Amino acid sequence: MRDTTLTSSPHIHNGSSTRRIMLDVIIALTPALIAATILFGPRVLLLTAVTISAAVLWEWLFRLITKRDRSSVWNLSAVVTGLVMALGIPANTPLWIAAVSAGVAIVIVKELFGGLGRNLINPALIGHIVTVQLARFFVSPLGYPIPMAWMESLGYRGVDTVTMATPLRLLERGMELPGLRELFLGIHPGCMGETSILALLLGAAYLVYRRVISPVIPLCYIGAALLVVTVTGNSPLVHLLSGSLVFVAFFMATDYTTSPISFTGRVIFGIGCGLITALVRLYGNPTEGVTAALIIMNLLVPIIERLTLPKYHSS
Repeated sequence: MRDTTLTSSPHIHNGSSTRRIMLDVIIALTPALIAATILFGPRVLLLTAVTISAAVLWEWLFRLITKRDRSSVWNLSAVVTGLVMALGIPANTPLWIAAVSAGVAIVIVKELFGGLGRNLINPALIGHIVTVQLARFFVSPLGYPIPMAWMESLGYRGVDTVTMATPLRLLERGMELPGLRELFLGIHPGCMGETSILALLLGAAYLVYRRVISPVIPLCYIGAALLVVTVTGNSPLVHLLSGSLVFVAFFMATDYTTSPISFTGRVIFGIGCGLITALVRLYGNPTEGVTAALIIMNLLVPIIERLTLPKYHSS
């Protein structure tokens, strides 16, 4: 009888290492980081550096204190968590809030569950939620920076941050929205890395090309959300280009650990995310649709796996 080694996900069969996969994700998110820096200024780089550094430091400290193997710090998973989390928050987020939120994401959501491959919910998603709640409590109202307002040449000399409502909030209030071109390029208020759909699609194409992710979940996610939006008489283009739908569909919903393995499971997972996102956007809080959808579906993954994975019976 052969010895069998049991390990946690991700289980990769194409020769890729965890570090290589994480590096590919970092490369894929680089266009979004560049676009965010252009749109919201150099503070994007500072905030991203703080979030990534805090994520790595929290993981290293936790493993040092608990006397666990610290070599996993170098597989870049903490770097990816910090980067994804940074791109999902506003550029005017206080640095200390970003650092604390990274700690919650790494220590509570990732490490306390056993580390990479064992968490039930995407750590970066929880980091985003903690950031939002801390900002509301300590800095309310935080607001979202207006693109290019950081440039003195546009007449904002002496003003630290100029903020405005996001397109989804404008849509909720029946106010005029930016044009489709502005929405596609990201020239509107929003979280740092979520606004430029062009930059996100470039990164997503790279991940699909490198076979780091399968397009099944993102396509089912976005397709289901837009179908519900269209049937209810709303503009699918506006909902596609507004908020974090594209960012979450390609860079968070496809997380190996918190998404199903089987094709059928991925289809169910993606459609479930899309339906919940659309319903929350239309009938609840429009800016938190993707957050609610991903948390609910992440928690349902074990059930989806149990129902969709093929059963093997010994003869």
